[in-house]
Amino acid sequence: MADPKKPNLKISVDDLFTGGGQLPKENPHGQIVQLDISELHDFPNHPFKVRDDDAMRQMVDSIKDKGILNPILVRPRQDGSYEVIAGHRRKFASELAGVDKLPSIIKEYDDDEATILMVDSNIQREKILPSERAWSYKMKLDAMNRKLGRPSENVRQVVSHLQGKRSTAIIGEQTGESHKQVERFICLTNFIPELLDMVDEKRIAFNPAVELSYLKEPEQRELLSLIETEEATPSLSQAQRLKQFSQSNKLDSGAMLAIMTEEKPNQKEVFKFKPTELAPYIHKSVKPDEYREYIIKACDYYKKHLERSSRNKEAR
Repeated sequence: MADPKKPNLKISVDDLFTGGGQLPKENPHGQIVQLDISELHDFPNHPFKVRDDDAMRQMVDSIKDKGILNPILVRPRQDGSYEVIAGHRRKFASELAGVDKLPSIIKEYDDDEATILMVDSNIQREKILPSERAWSYKMKLDAMNRKLGRPSENVRQVVSHLQGKRSTAIIGEQTGESHKQVERFICLTNFIPELLDMVDEKRIAFNPAVELSYLKEPEQRELLSLIETEEATPSLSQAQRLKQFSQSNKLDSGAMLAIMTEEKPNQKEVFKFKPTELAPYIHKSVKPDEYREYIIKACDYYKKHLERSSRNKEAR
């Protein structure tokens, strides 16, 4: 006799690609069961951050007052526990509210089906960070391409009416983006975490970020160091030049510093020096990306020297 907690109910791949695979409000097939929170595990590499913010606090208060109104969607794991596909925020809020069990719909999905459903159930959130959108698009794209790469009867039906369409175009149609914009977001997954965080924090604008994502990892590390020392991020024009230099294998530390220290059109500087003017006063051991710190320390030393001289004169 089949286990009623684990019905073998797979959605069609056609539904997955056309957006019909999202969990309906009323699901006549899956049974709702109460599962212990200790049995529930987060989806691997879940790209959507669960934040303990005001919205989460409101959800916690709602759960304390009314309980969980909508069940979460899970799939069984081999060890007998369950993996959350949709409902990570409800699970976290329930933990904060001290709830032990969650109403859950259990269904069997393979990894790619589960990934596509996980993305679709979260991508319509009101506030999504660029990093969340980037990684969710990438995860869904990879899952879709794997599905199309190993045809089954369902997939053959899908291919017949998706021929000529990019996978990114399908994602774009479902999210209101152009296929090009989907591809641009996916580019951000090439960033090192520290630079991607700067995109989320709006320290680096989206368009320059797309250009910078083409830099090799060591170049990104050096750029991160320059951003911190110069306390400035690249403009779109600077990002495009950095990308061009990188692709022609000419982006060494000197070229990066020269590009990063260019005066921006909307930037008014009180002081401006040419590197050749400063070179005679900077020790040869100092690297280009250390010039700023070196000059500030030199100025600080000279300032203290003048203050001591002034005090000595007053004491005479």
